[in-house]
Amino acid sequence: MNESYNSALLDTAVAELSKLPGIGHKTALRLALHLLRKDPEVAIALGSSIVEMRKGIAYCPVCHNISEGGVCSICNDNHRDHSVVCVVENVKDVITIERTHEHSGVYHVLGGLISPLEGVAPSDLEIESLVNRVKDEGVKEVILALSPTMEGDTTNFYIYRKLNGLPVEVSVLARGISIGNELEYTDELTLGRSILNRTPFAK
Repeated sequence: MNESYNSALLDTAVAELSKLPGIGHKTALRLALHLLRKDPEVAIALGSSIVEMRKGIAYCPVCHNISEGGVCSICNDNHRDHSVVCVVENVKDVITIERTHEHSGVYHVLGGLISPLEGVAPSDLEIESLVNRVKDEGVKEVILALSPTMEGDTTNFYIYRKLNGLPVEVSVLARGISIGNELEYTDELTLGRSILNRTPFAK
């Protein structure tokens, strides 16, 4: 049951802030009160930036990474190796891998992992568009850079089966990453080495 803070406006702000991941009502209240203590321009700038972000950012029609208009900057970069596609779960993983400076190819964002327990089926992910890229864009290698969890391994195997028979090499990150860890929490040095030392996918 939500608490009331003797102000309908504050109640609404706290309720909206608490919808963010990892933000409970106590933290939401602290953030709201912090904004109240600041000059109004601070809250206005924050709100405007969020509205502009939501209006201005979409998803790349090629790789499904975030984009501020049409094809994203990575897919548009002619200096990158478009024959090597790194498959990741989400946009956060693109950011994480980019920080390693070890991947010079492009990306493909699935939008999640196969998880029957959570009701996520292969058709809910951007797997068919990956297969079409391999067929139509001369992709030579697909790097499966998914978290080494049960869901990640299940998704790896499904994608491998979908690509089986196509003229493309399928590789996975070297297992320097601890089993069960999320990719975004892996340190950059370990992740970078895992990309460089990737191995062919084995069933």
